[in-house]
Amino acid sequence: MKSFAAIKPLDLPPIQLATSALDPDQLPSANEIMHWSGRLTHATIAAGSAILTALAIHAVLFWLLRRVGRRSASRTETLAARGFNQSMRWAFIATGFAVAADADKMVSHIWTALAGFVVPALTGWVIYAGVKTGAELLSERIEARDDELTARSRRTRIALLTRTLSFVIVVITVALMMLEIPGVRQVGATLIASAGIIGLAVGAAAQPALKSLIAGMQIALTEPVRIGDFVVIDGESGRVEDIRLSYVVIRTVDERRFIVPTIKFLDNSFQNWTRVGGITGIVVLPILPGFDIGPIREKYKSLLAAQDTWDGRTCTLIVSEARVGSIELKLLMSAAEPGALATLRSTIREAMLEWLRTDLPGALCATT
Repeated sequence: MKSFAAIKPLDLPPIQLATSALDPDQLPSANEIMHWSGRLTHATIAAGSAILTALAIHAVLFWLLRRVGRRSASRTETLAARGFNQSMRWAFIATGFAVAADADKMVSHIWTALAGFVVPALTGWVIYAGVKTGAELLSERIEARDDELTARSRRTRIALLTRTLSFVIVVITVALMMLEIPGVRQVGATLIASAGIIGLAVGAAAQPALKSLIAGMQIALTEPVRIGDFVVIDGESGRVEDIRLSYVVIRTVDERRFIVPTIKFLDNSFQNWTRVGGITGIVVLPILPGFDIGPIREKYKSLLAAQDTWDGRTCTLIVSEARVGSIELKLLMSAAEPGALATLRSTIREAMLEWLRTDLPGALCATT
């Protein structure tokens, strides 16, 4: 019996391996065409059916949400359907595509390449829509339940906190998307660190954007100024129309817009005429000596009591100055807010001058 060492190997020809790519002008074979067309058809059917199913589920759910909103006294469902409609539609599409990736390898390869960008972007979008919808819902409830001063205070907090959260959401979303790009991965990690609470505290003094963010949050919490307040700053007066993270918009009486950096309301002094409910103003009447002041006081009180803009707090007539040729009367009055006070002062001034002209001719001093 021969040993295994005596057996000679078969003399087979060497295998020739391809050393160059296929000719780009070479047409695929019929088998290759059938193979790839079958795979593409299967991938299209898997992805298309999953996406259509996801869109159908989205349409049914939001139709039910709108229907419940129309029948409900609350606008919660209506606001939610309007705020989340677009973001949730794309989230459902992405979910359907992810489900199709489990059924088809070609769809799986595409989803693997896109998921790192799509998932953070859609998650940030949905959270951003939730913040905006919640802010709108809270604002409507404030308008319906609270008094004017409380409503202005809460509107200011909601506006500033909403913008702060929106800023943080955008930064974190962009950072998570950038982490998927190897070349800018370090930048994404830096953005995430800067968006954290420790990063905000440490970088507030060095980064102007974060400093403005901190200033906006301070205004939201301490409320030195609120949306709707009447303020005087740098010689300009007007009503606060909007408060942003980096600046405040003040609408003046002549409809100009005065832009003031947010940090200025924390570092400098300014006047806030509506910080507390009510404001007092005066009207000056110079009269000649020798006329009885009693009838003038009674007429002033009767005219003021007839005004809707008077809040009932202050109604006083005092003699503020007594000179050789004139006496100065100050008519003190109060109103709920600066706009009402301006209207009240103009009305009382005109009415008192007309009454002096008809009932006490010659009492009004022509020179002071």
